[in-house]
Amino acid sequence: MSSAEARLAARMARGCDFLGSEVAIICGAMSWVSERNLVSAMSNAGGFGLIACGAMSPELLDAEITETKALTAKPFGVNLITMHPQLTDLIAVCARHRVTHIVLAGGLPPAGSIDAIKAAGAKVICFAPALVMAKKLIRSGVDALVVEGMEAGGHIGPVSTSVLAQEILPEVADQVPMFVAGGIGRGEAIAAYVDMGAAGVQLGTRFACASESIAHPNFKKAFFRASARDAIASVQIDPRLPVIPVRALKNAGAERFLAKQREVAAALDAGEVDMGAAQLQIEHYWAGALRRAVIDGDVEQGSLMAGQSVGMVTKEEPVAEIIATLMAEAAAALEKRAA
Repeated sequence: MSSAEARLAARMARGCDFLGSEVAIICGAMSWVSERNLVSAMSNAGGFGLIACGAMSPELLDAEITETKALTAKPFGVNLITMHPQLTDLIAVCARHRVTHIVLAGGLPPAGSIDAIKAAGAKVICFAPALVMAKKLIRSGVDALVVEGMEAGGHIGPVSTSVLAQEILPEVADQVPMFVAGGIGRGEAIAAYVDMGAAGVQLGTRFACASESIAHPNFKKAFFRASARDAIASVQIDPRLPVIPVRALKNAGAERFLAKQREVAAALDAGEVDMGAAQLQIEHYWAGALRRAVIDGDVEQGSLMAGQSVGMVTKEEPVAEIIATLMAEAAAALEKRAA
C-alpha cells in the first residue's frame, strides 16, 4: 500500500468501521435498480449496498432481503421511505432478518421509528439537508448522517453538495459518521470530502449502469449519451402540494409529471384526498414511471432519475472496477496534495 493509499484508508477508517465494509463508499438506493444483484455486487466488492425498498410491501421486502443474503455474506442495508404507510411493518421485517443498517429517507423520521430500529440492534442513517436538521437528528439518536446536495438524482433538496458539506461537516463530523452525496462521479471529489472530515461518500448515478445492474439496456444507453445539463429538476406547479423536486433526464415522462401534479392538486382541492394521500399518489407515480424506464426500457415515457454526475458515466463496468477506479483517483488526488 502506497502512502497515499494509506492516507485514504485512514480517512475512511471511521466510515468502514461503521459500515463493516472495506471501503467507505455506499451505493445510494435507487428504486428498481438497487435490488439483490447490484446490492450484493456492491457489498461483495468491498463497498456497501442498499436495498431500495421504495413502495415495496413488507412481503416483497422480506423476499428481497432473503435473496440478497443468498448472494452475499457481507453487510448491506435497507433504505426505507418515511411516508410509507407500512413503515412499522417494514422495520419489523428488517429486524427479523437482522439487517445491520437502515436508512430513513424522504423526511423527518416518524415518532418511534428510530427507537424501533435501534431496539432491534440496527444502526440508523438519515439525510441532513441543513445544519439545523443535522443537529436535530443527532439529538434524536441517529447513528450517522448523509449530507446530500441538489446535484443528486431522484428526490433532492435546494442546496448544493459543496455548500452543505462546508456548512455541516465542520460543525458535526466529530459527533457521528457523515457521508457526503450528490454529484460525485470521480475519486478526486471523494478525496476532497474525506479531507474535510467526511467518514465516506454515497454515489448512486455512477453505479446505475454497472454490469451487475438489472437496468434495461435502453436505460443505460440514455445515461451514456447524457451530459450534466440533461439531468434537470422537476418543477412544482402548485405551492399547496409540497412535492419534493426530483432530478432526472429530460424526456416526455418529465412532462407527464406536470400533468400528474395538476391531477393530484385538483383531487386535493375537491376534498377527494388528504395531503398524505396526495403525496403518496406522487410517490406511486414515480415508482411506476421508474419501472417503465428501468425494467421495461421505455426511456421516453418512463422516469430516468439521474444525478448531474451522469456525464461521467460513459460505459458499462463491473462494480468492482468502478470502486477500484474511484479509490485510485482519490489516492492520486491525496498524493498530489501531499507533494
